[in-house]
Amino acid sequence: MKKVLTLTALGSMLLSSTAMAAGFHLREQSAAAQGNAYAGATAGAENNAYAYYNAAGLTRIKGTQFSGGGTYIAPKATAKNVRDAKTGNRGADVQNVVHAAVAPYFTISHQLNDKWFIALAGNSPFGMITKYDQDWVGSDHGITSDVKTATFTPMAAYKATDKLSLGAGIQVQYVWAHLTSSNRPYVKKVVTDGDALDLGYQLGVLYELSDATRFGIGYRSEIKHKIKGDMKSSTTPRMEQLHSLLNQDISAKLNTPAMLSFGAYHDINDRWAVMAEYQRVFWSSFQHLNFVSREDKNASGKPYISSVKEKWRDTNFYSIGTSFKLDEQWKLRLGLAYDQSAVRYKHRTPRIPDSDRVWYTVGLGYQYNEHLSFDAGYTYISARKASLNTKLTGNETYGHATAEYTNSVQAFALGLTYNF
Repeated sequence: MKKVLTLTALGSMLLSSTAMAAGFHLREQSAAAQGNAYAGATAGAENNAYAYYNAAGLTRIKGTQFSGGGTYIAPKATAKNVRDAKTGNRGADVQNVVHAAVAPYFTISHQLNDKWFIALAGNSPFGMITKYDQDWVGSDHGITSDVKTATFTPMAAYKATDKLSLGAGIQVQYVWAHLTSSNRPYVKKVVTDGDALDLGYQLGVLYELSDATRFGIGYRSEIKHKIKGDMKSSTTPRMEQLHSLLNQDISAKLNTPAMLSFGAYHDINDRWAVMAEYQRVFWSSFQHLNFVSREDKNASGKPYISSVKEKWRDTNFYSIGTSFKLDEQWKLRLGLAYDQSAVRYKHRTPRIPDSDRVWYTVGLGYQYNEHLSFDAGYTYISARKASLNTKLTGNETYGHATAEYTNSVQAFALGLTYNF
């Protein structure tokens, strides 16, 4: 077997796995903000969960407050017109490519004095599960992808003036991944597990032009992960070179993107409010993914190093929203958003059947008493059809597939807030 086949198979498998964690940013970190499609999330500060988007908003949260909840994310992705691009043979359609998951969150905040506020937040900002049939024609490029993250952020906010507030936090982020693929016709299954714990930061500014109008800026830094783990396969020691490459300790560097957000919030009157949001996600920091064997030498007697081009692009997220107080207890929220995909056609992989999308959201807030309130949000996301061609230029011996994806997502959020 050619060495280029084993190197390309290894690189492709790791690329699609870690790219998936970077590619699917979970915005669902507040049930209240979800109802407005995250419009005004960096300026709203309706409860302390909004601190995920802008820590400076903590200066609007008096006393001690706890908020927590989660979003059940139910994607529907189908791969149709699946073909082995080398032979032209038609493969079976794959239903339910992307599996459901839950994104939990919590924040507890405390007012130290008139100027200083502190908080601790827990979130899951990246993650997704995709799964194909074991024998589908694109199995070389991915069968199962299960990626989870957990981020804990201690943060503080300072009320510099009556109008200006500043905030900052340290992100402590853990990433775990479990991936499977094949290496046809030599290997039926390759399994990779890895994890990493690394740091980032967030910054925020809130400017309250008046009691009715405020503007926010939020920044979450790039986090540089070095994922370490191991790879195991169904090869036997008799296949010496392939067994050495596909059964070893590995590491891969991954930079999750920085995000810069601008938000505005305005109370029209005692019942109506409007808000808007713009976010720039710097996916272009994810241009290459480098792979290194943690073994001293492989079967060829040389250190193993590989680099794969990813070439993602920076993306824009736009949203507008409105809220209407039905009475003293109930609030209705509505939102609309447009979200660009970082994945271009020639770089789309089966693990990331991603495309541009439109968000439609609705939410309800209920003030049970002066201490306790509840929020619920529903989102329907309509995604453009996405085409896939996994052919690797210059490597005709490596299996590749074509397919067309139809994607949509429903998300159901519940949250509560308690003021002590």
